[in-house]
Amino acid sequence: MVKYRQKVFVENVGIIGDIKDKIIELSEGFEVEVLEIECGIDHIHLLISAKPTLDMTKYINIIKGHASRFIREKYSDFLRDKLWGNHFWSRSYFIATTGNVSIDVLKGYVEAQRGRSSNND
Repeated sequence: MVKYRQKVFVENVGIIGDIKDKIIELSEGFEVEVLEIECGIDHIHLLISAKPTLDMTKYINIIKGHASRFIREKYSDFLRDKLWGNHFWSRSYFIATTGNVSIDVLKGYVEAQRGRSSNND
């Protein structure tokens, strides 16, 4: 989630495609397959496939840190009035593992998040 839930993921700026590409690129280094990725206006949903030995905390922190630096550098003018201080993401995140739900149901959920506001989650 973007710090202070600022609405930064807007299609006309190009930030959505760039953040998705950066997350996919970084995930490859962890041998994580990104199955689905969608942006709300202030957050991202990822559906990934990873080995059970993945250090999830390290993975998330690397993704958030590197993606934040990349986006803040490339879109500094756009983000200037949206972010306070030098932070892009909030410190929180949510992870759920699957068991009783099919991958198709999860993909449908992530796809349905495209463009939803933070009030609808």
